[in-house]
Amino acid sequence: MLEISDLDAYYGDAQALSGVTMTVHSGETVAVIGPNGAGKSTLVNAVASLHVKRSGRVTVDGTDLLGVPAHRVCEHGVAVVPEGRRVFAKMSVHDNLCLGAYRRTARAEHKAGLSRVFDIFPRLRQRTTQLAGTLSGGEQQMLAIGRALMARPTVLLLDEPSLGLAPVMTDEVFEAIEAVNAQGVSVLLVEQDVDRALDVAVRSYLLSEGRVAREGTSADLRGSDDVRRSVLGL
Repeated sequence: MLEISDLDAYYGDAQALSGVTMTVHSGETVAVIGPNGAGKSTLVNAVASLHVKRSGRVTVDGTDLLGVPAHRVCEHGVAVVPEGRRVFAKMSVHDNLCLGAYRRTARAEHKAGLSRVFDIFPRLRQRTTQLAGTLSGGEQQMLAIGRALMARPTVLLLDEPSLGLAPVMTDEVFEAIEAVNAQGVSVLLVEQDVDRALDVAVRSYLLSEGRVAREGTSADLRGSDDVRRSVLGL
């Protein structure tokens, strides 16, 4: 379980998050929605110890991550799929996936991990020797998610997985997110496409100006005037 309590985050002296509190229960998908500049990506960075100064509390299964450096966060069961995918373009699909087997337990189960990834993303099985930079945007997103799954995470952080994708590829990516969650992985999903995010998430949080403006079931937020005003500008 991921628990975030009274989280503040800063880029230099500029405060980007203020008093953010949220929970992702074991085996749950939780969405974070909000307008551009609300602090959604900062939230992912703060949980993963990337690029920001933090205060407050971030725990995974009771272990406090606030003092853990970024390169050690995955050892505590947290994997990140960053905005923009960031695959290694001049390396093969297979080698990109192997880089994800960072945790000792993941390395020990390397072949089984590849098999699990290929079951979720059959396209990648067909492209193991292909350079990642030659994949389509949707395939690169699949590769980025697959690489994260190779670490055998208990919590997966996804930052804008549909960004820049064609609708058909977005469909496949979100089907894969549901498949990952069905395997028991908790998912914190930051997503610009509000409808898709609310479709896959059990609960959701609306961020606005670095604060939690509203939280509840996805059904509640779908009909919320706060969401319409904040995200859609209506």
